[in-house]
Amino acid sequence: MATSPSTADEAFQNDILQHVSRTFALTIPVLPPQLSRAVANAYLLCRIADTIEDDADLGFDAKRHYSQLFLALVRGEGDIAAFGPILAPQLAAHTLDAERELIAHTDAVLRITHSLNAAQREALERCVRIMTDGMVFYQGQETLDGVENQPAMDRYCYYVAGVVGEMLTDLFVDHCPELAPRKPELMRLAVSFGQGLQMTNILKDIWEDRARGACWLPRDEFVRRGIQLSRLAPGEGGAGYQDALRHLVGIAHGHLRNALGYTLEMPVRETGIRNFCLWALGMAVLTLRKIDETPNFTSGQDVKISRRSVKTTVMLSRLAVKSNVALRALFAFASLGLPQQRVVAQAPALTDSSAQPRQAPGSP
Repeated sequence: MATSPSTADEAFQNDILQHVSRTFALTIPVLPPQLSRAVANAYLLCRIADTIEDDADLGFDAKRHYSQLFLALVRGEGDIAAFGPILAPQLAAHTLDAERELIAHTDAVLRITHSLNAAQREALERCVRIMTDGMVFYQGQETLDGVENQPAMDRYCYYVAGVVGEMLTDLFVDHCPELAPRKPELMRLAVSFGQGLQMTNILKDIWEDRARGACWLPRDEFVRRGIQLSRLAPGEGGAGYQDALRHLVGIAHGHLRNALGYTLEMPVRETGIRNFCLWALGMAVLTLRKIDETPNFTSGQDVKISRRSVKTTVMLSRLAVKSNVALRALFAFASLGLPQQRVVAQAPALTDSSAQPRQAPGSP
C-alpha cells in the first residue's frame, strides 16, 4: 500500500518547482488548488524523465534502464525510496543543483503522484510512458543535420509536448466534467497547442541546441532553399535561412491559433485554467514576434521576452479572461504581422506503436 505524502513532501514539491521552472512556478499556482497540485506533480515527473534523458554522463543503456525503472515507479511498482539516492550521484557534474535535488527526492514527488485520484494518475502515467518511449526512440539520433521533414518534426514535438497537452486535457476534463462531450476535439487542439509551444522553443533555442550537437529543424525546408543545416553557423544563414525560419514561424503561429481555440473552449467561470493557458500562449506569441523581427539572432537570449512583457501578458489576460471577443482581439494584436500557415489540429503519425496518441471516436 502506498505511503501517504507528508507535509514535507508537499512543501518540497512547491519549493522545487520554483527552482526548476520559473515559468511554471508562475502559471501553475493560478489553477484551482487540487488541479494545481496534480499539474505541478505532472511537471516534476516530466522534468525527472527529461533530466535522465539529457544527462551527459549516462550512457544509452543506463538512460533506458533508469527511464524504464522510473516509469515502473510512477505506476506504483518497486521501491521509490531507493531510486533517487542511487541515480543522483551518477548525474553529470554540471547538472543543475535543483535538478540533482529533484532526482534525489524522487520519492517525495512519487508519494504525491500515488495520492492523486485514479483519473489523474492514469493521465500522468500515460504521459510519462509515451514521453519515455519517445526519449528512448530519439536517443542517438541527435544530429546537426536536423530531422527529415515537417512530419518528423511533428512527431518529435508530440513526444515532448503534444502528449503533455493531452495529459493536461485529461486533468481539465476530470476537474470539469462538462468538457467531456468536447474531449475528442480538445485532444486534437491540445496536441497542436503543445506543438506551438515546442516549435517556439525549438526556434528560440536553435543555437543552444546546436552547441550540444542537436537540431530539430526540418531538413527539407532548408535544403530546398539551398541551406545545409550541418554547415549552418550563427549569423551566416543568409536569405534562404531567413525564409525557411519565417516559414516555420508561420507554422508555429498556426498552431498557436489552435491553442487560442483550445483556451476559448474552457468554461468562462474557469478563469484559472484560462489564465494558465493564456499566459503560456501569450509568451509564445511574443517570442515568435521577436524571432521573426530578428531572424539573424545568435542566442536564445537575443529573442527572450522581457519581464515587462511577461507582466503585461499576465495583466491583460486577467483583464480579458472572461471575454472571448476581447481575447481574440488581444491575440490578433499580439500576432499582427507574423507569417501564418493554416494548421489542421491532429496528432501526428507515430513510428512507435506503443505510444499512440488519443483518437476521436470514428477516427481511422
